[in-house]
Amino acid sequence: MLKLRKQLRWILIVLFLSISAYSKTIIHVNQVGFDPKSPKIAIIEYNNNLLNSTFDIIDADFGKTVFTSKIGKPESVDDWKLGNFYYKADFSSFQKLGNYKVSFKIADQIYTSARFSIEENILAKRTISSIVHYYNKQRANTPEELEADKKMLLFGSTKKVDVHGGWCDASGDVSKYFSHLAYANFVSPQQTPLVTWSLINTSETISKKLTQWKIKDSLDNEAIWGADYMMRCLSDEDYFYMIVFSYFDKNPSARRIVGLKANSVTTDEYQSAFREGAGMAIASLARISKWNKSGDFTSKQYLDGAKRAYAHLLINNTKYDDDGKENIIDDYCALMAATELWIATNDNFYKDEARKWAHKLENRMTDQGWFRSNDTNRPFWHAADAGLPVVALTRYLKKESDGKERAVAENVIKKALEYNLNVTNNVANPFGYARQSFLFNDKIQDGFFIPHDNETGWWWQGENARLASLATAAIEGGKSISLQKNSDTKKSLDLYASQQLSWILGCNPYSMCFLYKFGENNVPYMHSNYGHGSEKGGISNGITGKDGNGDGSGIDFKMEDKGNEWRWTEQWIPHSAWFLQAITATVEP
Repeated sequence: MLKLRKQLRWILIVLFLSISAYSKTIIHVNQVGFDPKSPKIAIIEYNNNLLNSTFDIIDADFGKTVFTSKIGKPESVDDWKLGNFYYKADFSSFQKLGNYKVSFKIADQIYTSARFSIEENILAKRTISSIVHYYNKQRANTPEELEADKKMLLFGSTKKVDVHGGWCDASGDVSKYFSHLAYANFVSPQQTPLVTWSLINTSETISKKLTQWKIKDSLDNEAIWGADYMMRCLSDEDYFYMIVFSYFDKNPSARRIVGLKANSVTTDEYQSAFREGAGMAIASLARISKWNKSGDFTSKQYLDGAKRAYAHLLINNTKYDDDGKENIIDDYCALMAATELWIATNDNFYKDEARKWAHKLENRMTDQGWFRSNDTNRPFWHAADAGLPVVALTRYLKKESDGKERAVAENVIKKALEYNLNVTNNVANPFGYARQSFLFNDKIQDGFFIPHDNETGWWWQGENARLASLATAAIEGGKSISLQKNSDTKKSLDLYASQQLSWILGCNPYSMCFLYKFGENNVPYMHSNYGHGSEKGGISNGITGKDGNGDGSGIDFKMEDKGNEWRWTEQWIPHSAWFLQAITATVEP
């Protein structure tokens, strides 16, 4: 009788949904493609019962069915309140190279997905050249920018310095940032220095492939462009200038070197702390110094600059931290800086420094598996760099050879990755969207999206950089703790990473491919000053929690919102930087 009641209840739910005004049928899929051996999941959104139904993989060039399998069980994401059911179409076992679509038939109606491909190293091979193109087009190198930036005024001063170069931050913002939310202390993203480090990392990690694909020289030139800009931002006093701010003014002479508060309030607090871009800048300069290539500066100057800046921050970092206290972002950025200096110099001083910062970061790990941001109970969450603590530790392990030191770092990475899997999978989550823990109204809770009411007072946006950073952490972290190829944890991490990248590339509830000029559905073009704007290879902010929900619950994506659509549609340089790191990590040697 109980079983019959459950069946009747299920039938009533299905009937209700079938006549709901919201009902729709869509197949959401990664609109670029998959490696042959990678997890491959599409999501069928439907308002009715598809139990015991099948789906097909269709050869997109010849129209033939090449694979058939059962559709998964119905799932609903209660938090999103979107109404329909989601069904997984898992075709991971299908590995034949080619161009395909997902299709299924119900009630004489055939539904078909966007086109995608299966190919070795597909994401790196097909997108890196466009990402390099994107950064090249984001260069602040128009005549107006170059003229203004070669004689840039410091806020509140008559002093002028040459800070030309670098990249415009976003498709709607031609300012240049090491980090733009320093005043909020716990939310600072890594911007220009992260881009530079990501380019360097890709060049070194898959050098042979880049040469084979004929894009290594252009990628290297872009990395050197970033390094040269950071050298110009290194002041005579050995700190980095944090921000060149446009004030969203079309007049280039309005630009200033500034510190930044909420609502574009500017100050003379323009000195970068480790967490405000300086740590990743030091890391980038130290790492690129090993190339023995010169841009406007020599390799020796890159390394000397990194050393000077590091020595300066060991004395002055807390003066530049807005609350006067170091937190987890200082720890992982300084760990990156010390690690790269250790690798570049093999100096015991930097070995000791790297271990010091690694211990500080490791000591922030909780029994639950999340990191503490502060000295009390604030869980670490980040809209852009959530994977960077693990990535910093994996980079440190490339140099660390002491068995005890390695064991501690590996254990922290393992706990962090297990937590990421657990918090993501502890609710119905068919898309596998990376969830997180955060403090809201003095209570720790889990959610899909970052809380909109946070320390910044105003800033929240789509989290595609966060997703790609966590994909990077899953892949690189899995390698660093030497998981066996077919272990359950390895398979879970591979699936987790794959679903973050697939979400960015179109397997999301809006079927939006956020990598511009790829896939079938893109956000609208966004225009900016001096001829800048949206470019192929740029990635938009993406999907958020529901507008108006302080805790980030619900789900939202808007392409028009009276000027606030930037939260969803604007391209931002950290998104492509983290995506570049993630797809680099996926490349088979």
